[in-house]
Amino acid sequence: MNWSLKLLKVKGIDIKVHLTFVLILIWAAYRWSVNTGEGVQGAIFGIVATLLLFLSVTLHELSHSFQALKYGVKVRDITLMPMGGLAQMESIPEDPHKELRIALAGPLVNFGIAALLIGVGVLLDVHALISLEELQASLGSVSWSGLLAYLTYANLILGLFNLIPAFPMDGGRILRALLAKKMDHAKATKIAAQVGQGFALLMGLWGFMSGSWTLVLIAVFVWMGAGQESQGAQVKHTLGGTTVGQAMTRSPHTLRVNDSLSKAVELTLSTSQSDFPVLEWGSNRVAGLIGEVDLLRGLQSLGENAAAREAMRTNINFVSRDEPLHAAQQKMLTGRTRALPVLNAEGELIGLLTADDINEAYRLMAVNPKLAVNAR
Repeated sequence: MNWSLKLLKVKGIDIKVHLTFVLILIWAAYRWSVNTGEGVQGAIFGIVATLLLFLSVTLHELSHSFQALKYGVKVRDITLMPMGGLAQMESIPEDPHKELRIALAGPLVNFGIAALLIGVGVLLDVHALISLEELQASLGSVSWSGLLAYLTYANLILGLFNLIPAFPMDGGRILRALLAKKMDHAKATKIAAQVGQGFALLMGLWGFMSGSWTLVLIAVFVWMGAGQESQGAQVKHTLGGTTVGQAMTRSPHTLRVNDSLSKAVELTLSTSQSDFPVLEWGSNRVAGLIGEVDLLRGLQSLGENAAAREAMRTNINFVSRDEPLHAAQQKMLTGRTRALPVLNAEGELIGLLTADDINEAYRLMAVNPKLAVNAR
């Protein structure tokens, strides 16, 4: 099941909202309704305030994405979730100057929005910046002046929070970019990740001692994000210059668009392969891909006699044999798939790269970086 709904497309970037996003709208409606004592009017006000806040989050992610597009980085989509927004990029440039500009773009937009709201407040003779006591009091009533102050502070906090030097926040990438000017990318990532996990530990202890479980949850999120970033950099460093052609499965088992799903079952049981490129009839061009999940879903809803074309996925990524293996791995992650068809210059299938192929190459390279299988 696809848990995200597409809202619109901006410069080729899909803006999506995760279905769980409705939870924060329910929470906002309840809290504003109870805190203000305004009932339905307070609930509507809370929903409007939350939607406007997430408009700022969207602009934050779009600023990252637009800067990335300038450097030729493909941005798959932006997904809005209760915890914030996430821009799916195929890769982050290792050039520290480029990464620094991409990372800074988001917080700068939030500071710009805050400045704009302050200007609006001046024009409307409403204080967009007020004391925290006044802000807390304004949140207890339904007022547009209170909303202006709330959004101003929210953007300032969003910008400052993202400058914390910890992955996956922008500050972690800023720190890595600054370190990468003095050392190699892998070492810079390792240090930045350690700093981030140190911040997460302090944040978690503070949250635990103060009884703020939200802060503890954020600390866990930061700790895991730092660890994943460090692991990803280590994988990239270990794989080095290994290409797709050196790790791919040559002459993979395939299906034709008119083949039945029962043939996919037979291949799955009789071979070690679980992902199958589906070829057009009479050619070696890929029409789609059937993975284990696609096969199970097809068998359940369509039956074993259904044609492969009815169960295959058509929105898939491809790679070439000369592509870096770590770049192909990123395509797998952003595409949420475990296999990528490998095509030649004519667009014909010459191999299949799977997650198992990448894991096998990583294990070999970790033991001895000089080990490499020459692709023929």
